[in-house]
Amino acid sequence: MLTIRRLDQADAQMLIAGAREKARAIGVPMCIAITDESGQLIAFERMDGGKVTSTTIAIDKAFTAAAAKKATHEYGTASQPGNPTFGIHSAIGGRLMVVGGGLPVTVDGEVVGGIGLSSGTPAQDMECAQAGIDHFLGAR
Repeated sequence: MLTIRRLDQADAQMLIAGAREKARAIGVPMCIAITDESGQLIAFERMDGGKVTSTTIAIDKAFTAAAAKKATHEYGTASQPGNPTFGIHSAIGGRLMVVGGGLPVTVDGEVVGGIGLSSGTPAQDMECAQAGIDHFLGAR
């Protein structure tokens, strides 16, 4: 039998709050998705002005980060032609994201969920995702 640690709704809301605060500070309304450790969506927010097209992207970034236990930008580098995971972005019906903005949420060395953001540049998305994690971990 397995014992699984995963984010709950209170954790998800803390992650969203930290990401939202950073998004407001940089002036970019974001779509913010939180998944459990298996990549299943547990919370989502599209800030006023967040791009409609970014909804699915944010969810898939969080899915990738949690389920693959890897930041999406790491897949971006590894999936270029000639690299070991070339073409992985087309796996799982195209759900694996290779653009920055999805980070695994780790507690005590164990992935307990994922956070994905979209609507800004990949660097802005990553910055806000990290702010969400920092806020969450700082409240623990």
